[in-house]
Amino acid sequence: MTQTQVREPDGTPERTALVNPDLTPTTDDTAKWRTWDLFCLWMTSAHSIGSYGFAVGMLALGLTGWQTMVALFVGVLLLWGGSNLIGIAGQKVGVPFPVFARGAFGVFGANIPALLRALVAIFWYGIQTYLASTALIVLLLRVAPGLQSLTTHKFLGLSTLGWISFLVLWAVQLAIISYGMNIVRRASDFAGPVVWIGMLALALWILGKAGWSIDFGARAGSALSGGKTVAAFIGVAFLMVAFMAGPLVNYADFARFSPSKKAIVRGNAWGIPFNETAFVVISIVISLATLKVYGKVLSDPVALVANIHNNTIVIIAAAVFAIATVGINVVLNFVSPSYDISNTAPKYISFRTGGVITAVLSILVMPWKLWENQNFIVYFLGGVGALMGPVFGILIVDYYLLRRQRTVVADLYSEAPQGSYHYLRGFNPRALIALVISGVAGVLVALIPHSQSVTALSWPIGAILGAGIMYALSAGRRSAAE
Repeated sequence: MTQTQVREPDGTPERTALVNPDLTPTTDDTAKWRTWDLFCLWMTSAHSIGSYGFAVGMLALGLTGWQTMVALFVGVLLLWGGSNLIGIAGQKVGVPFPVFARGAFGVFGANIPALLRALVAIFWYGIQTYLASTALIVLLLRVAPGLQSLTTHKFLGLSTLGWISFLVLWAVQLAIISYGMNIVRRASDFAGPVVWIGMLALALWILGKAGWSIDFGARAGSALSGGKTVAAFIGVAFLMVAFMAGPLVNYADFARFSPSKKAIVRGNAWGIPFNETAFVVISIVISLATLKVYGKVLSDPVALVANIHNNTIVIIAAAVFAIATVGINVVLNFVSPSYDISNTAPKYISFRTGGVITAVLSILVMPWKLWENQNFIVYFLGGVGALMGPVFGILIVDYYLLRRQRTVVADLYSEAPQGSYHYLRGFNPRALIALVISGVAGVLVALIPHSQSVTALSWPIGAILGAGIMYALSAGRRSAAE
């Protein structure tokens, strides 16, 4: 059997209310995401305004520049390990995340983790679209200064130019998703590499202003004692994983289109430890240079671009950030809810329809208002996002330890009570109990006020608890595939 054929047997589901053409298993003909595509996927995931802001924000915890880089690298390695576990499983089973989750949570119970993931993605989709629109505004004002008059009047918190920029990018992303996953792959292949143009140009410009020297021992926060340094180091490492917890959980949405395990392993290796580390390094270098030049760290690269007097550089950099953020947004925050919403009623909601629903909801939540309210980001998105740790732990234990990497693919689409994943009326009580207990614990840890070193542990605590409880409750159950 060739590597391009290593998939589960019985992959053709019957016609039921649990299937539509978008949720069916991948075939060898549709498995087109090779090593380069997966490399670009992770590259696209890392190259965002939000990712830059996250990496720079870690400096505020009190670590020096080099300590922050090492801590983030440890987090990158943890992310790499998790991506291999989810990616290999997703490639072998060949189904999107919400269908894959049916094996652990039940054919109907899978909607619970899927909609939790969709909820986080919808909010972040709107926020990232708004952030991309700010880069587009910078570009437009440099090209046509007369548009400044469109920034004076506001409606629902956005200026006229703000609405135009937001809706243009909103429409572009909707157009991309409407053409399906093959266009998403091409958008990812383009957006991932192109952002390096902007980042390198920005790095060269700010390093030139800094006299081509920076202090890797500098820090943005107050100096820490030995014990607090260790706590902050561990916190930064796990925050790196938590930051990518959503894309990690639904990585099967993309891995299923890979032709082989080898492509998964290679794509993950180039895209995460190699590229993510490089992006972290250049982000920290830029932030340390801004600390030297401006006396403070600028967490928004668009704000830094706006300070450049050379119009050519501003236009190129702003265009790159806008394009890259659109590509990132489609990959990280559009694909997942499109599948997740489709999974709730496959007979009536296609992948494209799920995308339209996602896009509409992203406007209704008024993301520009959410971005201004950092308490919302910390408490709501942080709390719901903390549930991704338990979901990850439950999926991994169920697939690798309980089912021993065996899946009756056709039964993932079966409503019959005798189906392998019907459990109790389509819900697996064991998985749901594990999710509730570990989820509550993870959320409580995530929302502890004024203790970032502790809140950073919400992901590992949730993942370990979820995995442990799931295994303890299910260890006596024989694999459904045996």
